[in-house]
Amino acid sequence: MVLRMESEAPPIKVQSWLRGQPLRSLQREKVYIIEFWATWCEPCVKAMPHLVRLQEEYRDRGLEVVGVAANEEGPTLDEARTKLDAWLTEKFPKLGYSIALDYSGEMNKLWMEPSSSLGIPTSFVVDRDGHIAFIGHPTQLDNVLPKVLNGIWRTSDEAKAADTKRIGEAQRLRETLALRKSILAKLTPAIKAEDWVTALSAAEEAVAVIPDDISFRLIHVDLLLHKMHDMRTGLPAMRRLIRDAIGQRSEVWMAGVMGELFDPVKDNSYVPPAERFAMGKELAEHMLTLNPPQRGEGDKFKSYGAIAQYYYESGNKDRAIELIELALKSLDHPEPIHEEVKQRFAPRLLQALANYKGEKVCYGNFCSAPQNKSPEVPKRRRRRRKK
Repeated sequence: MVLRMESEAPPIKVQSWLRGQPLRSLQREKVYIIEFWATWCEPCVKAMPHLVRLQEEYRDRGLEVVGVAANEEGPTLDEARTKLDAWLTEKFPKLGYSIALDYSGEMNKLWMEPSSSLGIPTSFVVDRDGHIAFIGHPTQLDNVLPKVLNGIWRTSDEAKAADTKRIGEAQRLRETLALRKSILAKLTPAIKAEDWVTALSAAEEAVAVIPDDISFRLIHVDLLLHKMHDMRTGLPAMRRLIRDAIGQRSEVWMAGVMGELFDPVKDNSYVPPAERFAMGKELAEHMLTLNPPQRGEGDKFKSYGAIAQYYYESGNKDRAIELIELALKSLDHPEPIHEEVKQRFAPRLLQALANYKGEKVCYGNFCSAPQNKSPEVPKRRRRRRKK
């Protein structure tokens, strides 16, 4: 069965309701947002306050928001339910809309898979006559929902064009995922075996056919610069990657590239220092323009660690400390951040801060002491190029 706009909405089959009244069936004359989400999905969590607002704004017009947690992790249903309930109590004590848990995978089979929806969050809007009116990302609901409530969305050319576009994008994504899988089947074992020639061949194939995949672009320059020490090919590849990252105004791409240049665990002794620091300066300036220190919001913990290492190695220790402290502070911004995200970023940031300050530092339950093996601020000196 294919599920798209105009299809009759599938049934709701879940094992547990953690918030709101159990919904046995979709009632006519009501409009539903069926939101597929998970606690570990950062975009899903960021969308929840938006869904709260929509529920409050349109409740009197017959809207009911239902969050379906169909991808929660846990060895048993009871443990997954207990974990989800505790998370909701801590992060959203006054959520305002219904939350259901499906541990069996039935909802994914009924809704996500037939609609070619490959990721979460995904919102399904069900019209007053029980048919699908919209499938897509929750950020699109502000435009769509008022038209659905007024009964003018499903018959519009805009709706038909949006659904056709969604199906086409899903098909292209499936093809890309299949291609990515075939490349990884060659790349992963080659990297494990330290067969850099084979790995480079696979990475070059990936960059040629999926140029917008940042992970393959980073692997490509990492192999050239840090594994094979091929500056003649690696430096131009790095310059192209920096141009693309800046051109896309992508903080994620720029942070990844900065990590290749200034991650302390990487051996950059083969990279000409003058060019390395020039590239780092250009990236740092663009990243701080996209996400400036004086702006309180923003996930600074994702990118400021890499920028701080550049400033530290450049000799500006005070600036490095300031950026790391801002990164740690951003872990506590008002929007909920999953605990696993904090556990991934906080220790690394703390270790850098301890190394920069030369003293023990703490954040929440995490503490770090300076490590003797951490790099000191390097003196810039001319290195002999290795041919």
